[in-house]
Amino acid sequence: MNETQGNTLNEALETLPLVAILRGITPEEVEGVCEALVGAGFRMIEIPLNSPRPWESIERAVAHCPASVLVGAGTVLEGADAERLARLGAPLMVTPNSDVEVIRAGVDHGLAPMIGCMTPTEALAAARSGARALKLFPAARLGTGYFKDINAILPPDLPVLAVGGIERGNMAEWHAAGVRGFGFGSNLYKPGRDTDEIAEIAADLVAEWHRLEDRGSEG
Repeated sequence: MNETQGNTLNEALETLPLVAILRGITPEEVEGVCEALVGAGFRMIEIPLNSPRPWESIERAVAHCPASVLVGAGTVLEGADAERLARLGAPLMVTPNSDVEVIRAGVDHGLAPMIGCMTPTEALAAARSGARALKLFPAARLGTGYFKDINAILPPDLPVLAVGGIERGNMAEWHAAGVRGFGFGSNLYKPGRDTDEIAEIAADLVAEWHRLEDRGSEG
């Protein structure tokens, strides 16, 4: 990750730590969907590798999105994928699990590993291996009480994003519990959804984040 990408990542994690997860997207629709998301304010876009022709979609998304938006891959399971992401200029590397070898491959290639975890063992292993953020998954099934328990032993400067079952209606509960960001999947994007609808949903999610942050700063 170059200095500009590093600054962009830090800014996104500090100001708008919301990740759009485009599972199932095709290269033919990726540019329109990215445009809708960027227009709504999203700064991080994840294209899972179990989507159709994911590398073509990632390449198109990187070319289409402005430099202020970070694009990358989700469901990264192999260390070899880190080199390919680096070549495409796609710095986000999101995993569903805490595989130390995959995390270190991402770090070695200058990527920003956002690492999926559930247990304290997984979370701390990811932190020690160089994760830039943790992804608590499946968040909604685990609940905010579980998050509070494990968050007490995590490094305080390592952001935790809640992913899985998160939507506008439960963002406030998680934000109050101390979560530092969110990943949105099928409630934001699903294959074939109209881009105008995606833009509207995305704008609502961004507005809710800002509302929660503003309310927190007032309190």
